[in-house]
Parts: sequence; C-alpha cells; structure tokens
Amino acid sequence: MTLPGTAASYWIESSTATSYPPLTEDIDIDVAVVGGGIAGISTAFELIRAGRSVRVLEAGQIAAAVTGHTTGRLSAAHPWIYRPLRERQGAEAARLYACSQQNAVDHVAATASALGIDCEIERRPSHVFTDDEDQADALRAEAEAVKDAGLDASFVTETDLPFTVAGALRVEGQIQFHPRRYLVGLAEAIVRDGGLVHENTRVNDIEEGEPCTLRTEHGAIVRAQDVVVATLAPVFEQLRLSTRLSAVRELVVAAPISADRDPGGMYITRELNTRSVRTAPLPDGRRLLLITGEAFAPGSGQVAERYERLIDWAREHFGATEITHRWSAQDTETTDTLPWIGHAPGTDHIYLATGYARSGMSHGVMTGRLLADLLTGRTPAWADLYDPGRVHPIHEASGTAKNLAAVAGHYAGDRVDAATGSIEDVPRGGGRVVTIGGRPCAVHRGEHGNLTVLSAACPHRGCLVAFNDTERTWECPCHGSRFAADGTLLDGPANRPLGPITMDDQAK
Repeated sequence: MTLPGTAASYWIESSTATSYPPLTEDIDIDVAVVGGGIAGISTAFELIRAGRSVRVLEAGQIAAAVTGHTTGRLSAAHPWIYRPLRERQGAEAARLYACSQQNAVDHVAATASALGIDCEIERRPSHVFTDDEDQADALRAEAEAVKDAGLDASFVTETDLPFTVAGALRVEGQIQFHPRRYLVGLAEAIVRDGGLVHENTRVNDIEEGEPCTLRTEHGAIVRAQDVVVATLAPVFEQLRLSTRLSAVRELVVAAPISADRDPGGMYITRELNTRSVRTAPLPDGRRLLLITGEAFAPGSGQVAERYERLIDWAREHFGATEITHRWSAQDTETTDTLPWIGHAPGTDHIYLATGYARSGMSHGVMTGRLLADLLTGRTPAWADLYDPGRVHPIHEASGTAKNLAAVAGHYAGDRVDAATGSIEDVPRGGGRVVTIGGRPCAVHRGEHGNLTVLSAACPHRGCLVAFNDTERTWECPCHGSRFAADGTLLDGPANRPLGPITMDDQAK
C-alpha cells in the first residue's frame, strides 16, 4: 500500500538542524540530564537558571524523538482526567493538577518572549469533545470539575469544527506552538549560560552513589551529584516500573488547508480510537492541518490501514486533498494515568520523568520546573501528586493486571507464531520472526533480497519483537522498545540494539 505524503515530521523538517558534539571525555558535573526532549531540555534550562552545572546527554538529536513528532498542543485541558482525579484523590488534587498544567502553558509563552524564540505561539481555546449523545452528560460533569479546579472552562455544544458534536469541554487561554523551534531555542540558551548539550551520546548504565556514575556507549564516564532520567521510558534496570507502565503509538497526518477552514482552536477526543485536531501557520498564508489518532500498541500491526483511516477522516471532514506529511509518535501511560516525576523509587540521587499519556507538552514543561525545584531544595505544592513512589493499589490493580496479562500472552503466543514461519515467507522490504535452529530470529529482507538476521528477543525483558511493515521497524509489543530494520535501537526501555546472528544460509 502506497501512502501519500512525506514520511517525516513537519516540525523537524521546518526547524534548524542541531549539531552538538558527542561526549568524548570523562567529566564531573552537578546534574546529568539523560534525554534531550521537552522534559530533559526544560529541566536543564531551569537548573542552569538556578545556578547548577548541567550537561544534557542525548542518544540522538535533541527534540527529534517523541518531542519532534508530537502535534505541539500545549494545554491543561487533558481528556477525562479532572473528574476521576477529584473522585479518587479529592478536589485539592484536581486543583493542584490544573495549577501545575496551566503554569506550564503560561511559562512557555513567557520564556519564548523573554528569549526571543520564534516558535509560532498562538493562544487558542482547547477542547475535549464527544459526538456521542450518551457521553454528553459525563463530559458536562467533567467540564464542571475542570472549572472547579480553577481553569477558565465551560461546556459548549457549538464549536468551529466542520461537523456537529454532542458537546465539548472548552478551556480558554491555551497554546499551540512549534515545539522543536522552542526547544532548539532553549538549548541555545542553556549553552549561552554555561551548560553543555551532547548529542549522539547514549547512556548505557547508571550506578547510584556520591557521586553517581554514568557510562556512555563510547566509553566516556560522567560523575554527577544527581541524575535526571528524562527518557520516553525508564531505560535503566534499577528503575523497575515496567509492570505499571504501558506504551502507545499514534499516527499524525498533515495537510494544507485554506485559512477560512481553520477550526480556530485545538480539539481532542478519545472516541474513534482518538482524534486530535489543530492547525499551524504556513508561509503562504494557508494553515497546516494536523490530525493525530489511531492509537495502538507497538507491534500490533496494520499501520498502513490505520493511516488510511486517519487520511480518510481528514478528507471527509476538512476537505484535505493534499497530504504533505505523515509520521508517528510514541508515549507511555502509568496505571493511575498521572505521570511519574520526582525521585526514582529506592534511590537518593536519581530523578525520573515519564508516563505523559499523550499530553507531553504541558507535562514536559512542568517537569522542568518541578525537578529544578526538587534539585535546589524547594518542594512545589504538587510534588506529591506526581511522586513516582506513590501507589494507589485499588485504582491501579486492573491496569497492572492488564499489563501483566498482555506480557504473558506475548511471551507464549509470539513464540508459537514464530515456530510456524520460515525465511522464505519474508517478502522484499518486509520482516518476520521465524525460528531457526530452535532460536527465534528477526529476519528482514531488503529491497534487493539481502537478509538481515537478528535475535528476536528484546534486550529489555526478552519479549519477541514484531515487524512494522509501514515504518520498517522492529517493535516490542510488551514494553514498547523499537529498533531499526538493522537492529539499531530507536526507543527504550531497552538500552541495547538487537543482537546480530551469523548464519551460513543468509543468502537464501
């Protein structure tokens, strides 16, 4: 199936490429920040302003992984979070959540203005909508909870979407922006103020101590008083949280539309397997429509069909005739739906940030301010709300059980499936897990017929990977690790590539 548009993120394509040097020598530092996305860069920026010495260690390029593939929706109006949080933990918890999120929204506007970062900030209302009449009353109650939590919120039945909705939660004063330009500007400010950013510097191991010791892929050692792990998932073995964390991927399609078709705000629904809508300005005066959705677990396949459904929806509702870009993004979600931000459980000097549940823009900015406060002796009012050491046994039980059952099912079922295939079943450009000599192997056949044979066991916990035919990647269905067709690590929680297997019959 041939899909329209360039398989690339518009944010990366329309922003300046970065080229920070990799770390090549041993160093001593106050704080090592592992990960150069919105959480890591925001944390480093806040720490530099607080007078700490900081280095950012990014495995690839900054703001080019999850942050570079988001939609740039910066909003405190997160879907269906306030009423459940109030019922579970009380009105004060919902108020603190709202305050922390709106604080992040406003902080981006103030920071971009102060630093002169041109990141296309536009103040727009943000909506959570439903087209199901049976859900309208529940969404009305959610809107009341959001308003009670302190946000400028209302329940409406009319929007600027080109279709009828049963109702929508509308929150004023939110932001849509160019996320990568913002973070590139923050990175430049970090360096100007004495910090350092290192790209192509993967951290393979952290040993906690005084100081902590970080070992990088190419041998350089970092000694840091404190460490912030701001990666998509906790990538180090001492952070054993995977049973309470699940991975989800979503697709994005982008299409130019005339300015008069701009829906005038940001919109999201969990219906239709999620749909998120916003626009961005284009140089020619048109708007770039961005639609996200078709949430799925990594490794579950049918990616091309999911893209087609998203494209058909964009064409049907917005008259999008030209799809210019398409890409995908991955995020993680905790079993109680709130991120983990703070001290990693069982450690004294390691801090953690993960589980943003597809609301990473506000969560990431809030992370920077929260962790900078904790690392400089201050405790924000909402610190306990996001503490990674919290446990809500009753609320989390079903999610944890579901995660464990899914992993167990993949351990057994995927090995049975692997035993039924053979190398001859692998098409050109495709991949499949097959059993060779009693060992599950991830086999990819290139367009010219050449074979790449790798261990199919994910280095994280040993689940078997599955091939994504659309993006040409291997994906772990248990915890979300992703690898290129040649085994190169793309996303954790694994922190090593798929191992190669040498075979005499690779030429078959």
